[in-house]
Amino acid sequence: LLPQLRNPFAETTTETSQPVLLKSITALSRYEAASGSFEVVVDLTKRTSLLPSFIEGSETLFIGQGTDIAFIDFAGLKSQAITVNANRTAVTVTLPKAQLEPAVLDVSQSYVYAQQQGLFNRIGNFFSGNPNSQQQVYILAAQKIQTAAKQSPLLPEAEKNTQEMLTGMLTSLGFKHVTVTFGTPKTS
Repeated sequence: LLPQLRNPFAETTTETSQPVLLKSITALSRYEAASGSFEVVVDLTKRTSLLPSFIEGSETLFIGQGTDIAFIDFAGLKSQAITVNANRTAVTVTLPKAQLEPAVLDVSQSYVYAQQQGLFNRIGNFFSGNPNSQQQVYILAAQKIQTAAKQSPLLPEAEKNTQEMLTGMLTSLGFKHVTVTFGTPKTS
């Protein structure tokens, strides 16, 4: 009997994105041998003057979640990278050392935990409306994850996993002795 009254303060969200554009395809010739998950806390403080931080300055506490992948690149392998003995019972494989992908920050799991801004910063942000204001903490978090991945046991784990995979595969092909080394193959 009564007409439906809409709430004038109700919030609606409309998504008007364009279709996704494929920018490139890369052929992979590598073995992804290990992956690490990382978490980092970034405390970014910006101060630009002698004024106290409650008047001018900002502090952002950011929790970043991300991953890094260690891989072995098979693309540049030459025939001298694999040597087989005369009676075909032993094989030696020389591979390049493990490498790391650039760290990837998981934006769905990363978040700003706390943020404080001085009065001048709040007024400036109100008028400027900078949508990239958090970009610096995302970049710092990814850099810190990359550094942590380099110092972690991820690269040795990737080489161990690659060695186990190749040993299992080559043993199933009939080789009795399998040796896998990492470094530059010797040229004869």
